[in-house]
Amino acid sequence: MTERQLRSVADLGLFTGAPQHDHFARMHELVPTSTMAAAAEPSEWPHGDPVELPEAFDFDGRERPTSPFLVETDTAALLVLADGVVRHETYRLTGGPDVRWLSMSVAKSFVSALVGIAVAEGHITGVDEAISTYVPVQPASAYDGVSIRDVLRMSSGARWNEDYSDPTSDVFVLNAAVVGVGTLDEFVASMAREHAPGTLCRYNSGDTQVLGALVARATGRSLTDYMREKLVEPLGMGTGHWLVDGAGTEVAYGGLNLTARDYATLGELYRYGGRWRGRQIVPAAWVTDSTTVAAPHLAPGQPVISGERVGLGYGYQWWLPDGDRGEFAAIGVYNQFVHVDPVSRTTIVKLSANRAYGTSTAEATNREMETLAFLRAVARHVGRHVA
Repeated sequence: MTERQLRSVADLGLFTGAPQHDHFARMHELVPTSTMAAAAEPSEWPHGDPVELPEAFDFDGRERPTSPFLVETDTAALLVLADGVVRHETYRLTGGPDVRWLSMSVAKSFVSALVGIAVAEGHITGVDEAISTYVPVQPASAYDGVSIRDVLRMSSGARWNEDYSDPTSDVFVLNAAVVGVGTLDEFVASMAREHAPGTLCRYNSGDTQVLGALVARATGRSLTDYMREKLVEPLGMGTGHWLVDGAGTEVAYGGLNLTARDYATLGELYRYGGRWRGRQIVPAAWVTDSTTVAAPHLAPGQPVISGERVGLGYGYQWWLPDGDRGEFAAIGVYNQFVHVDPVSRTTIVKLSANRAYGTSTAEATNREMETLAFLRAVARHVGRHVA
C-alpha cells in the first residue's frame, strides 16, 4: 500500500457527515483493490415503458415526498426492474450506468452466494461443519468450533459492536486492518466469544469476513478469482473490484464495487431461485435457506445491531422484512440496497452516499427503515402499473 493510498483511506471521513459521493464512485482509484474482468458475453437488461416513481410514500405514520428523500439521502442510482425489464433508471451526483459503486454490506449477500456454490461443488462438506475446520483461528476464540450455518446467520456468538458513530467500536478496529493495522485474517482469528452460537442474531461484519476466508481456504482461490468464474462470467457482469488489505485479502464484509445493473443481477438471480438463463448458478435450496426465517432468534424484531433490535429478520446474509410477500434485501451502510419483492416481481437497486449516515445511531440520520419503506412502496407501485 502506498503512502498516498493510506492517506486517501484515512481522509475519507466516513461517518463524520462529510460528503462521500465522489469517493464511492471511484474507490479503485483511492485504495488498493483487486479486479474481476468483465464477462466475455455481457448481459443486457431490456427496457420497457418507463414507470414514474410514486410522488410520496408512507413511513412511520406520515406521508414522505419522494423527491426530497432522494436528494437528502444523496442518491446516486435508482434502478427498478419488473419481470426482468428496466422500468425506471436514474442517476444523480457521481452515479452512472458504468460507475462501479462501493456496495458496503451488500457485498455480504454475494459472499453468501459464493459459500453456497462452494458447498454445491464439494469444496465445503456442509454448513453444519465447524468453520474452523477450514479457517485457522485461535483456540477458544469466537469461531473455534462454530458451525458455518451459525456464522451465515450472524449468530456466531462473537463479541461485537457495529456502532458506526463510535470510533472505538469493533467495526472501526476491523476497518483499521484494511489500512495496515494487522490483517483481516489476523483480526477474525483472534476475535472473542460472548454468547453461545445459534442463540442471538447480532449483526457482525467479522462474521462475513471469516466467511470470505472460508471461501478462499476451501477453494484454494482468492475471493476475487472464485467470484469472477462463478458469478461474473455466467451472469454476464461487467468489470468489478474488491477492496483488499495489505496482504491482498478481500474486504469481504463490504468491499465490493459493481454497477447498479450488476447489483441487480444478484437480486434477479435469487428471485429466479438461483437459476439464470437455463443454468442453475446457486442451488435453489440455498436460495430458499438464505431468504427464509428459520429460527425464532432470526425473526423480524429479534436481530440486534449495536445493542438495538431491528424490525427485520435474517437469513444467510440477507435481510428479511416482515410480512407475507417473501421480500428480501441486501443492505449496506450509507443506504445501499438491493430489494427483491417476489409478489410484484421487482428488483430495485438504490445506491447512495447519505452523508448523515453513522453520525448517530438514530433512524433520523441513517434512514434505513425509511429507505426500505420507500423501496417497498416503489415495488407495489410498479407492480400495479406493469401487471
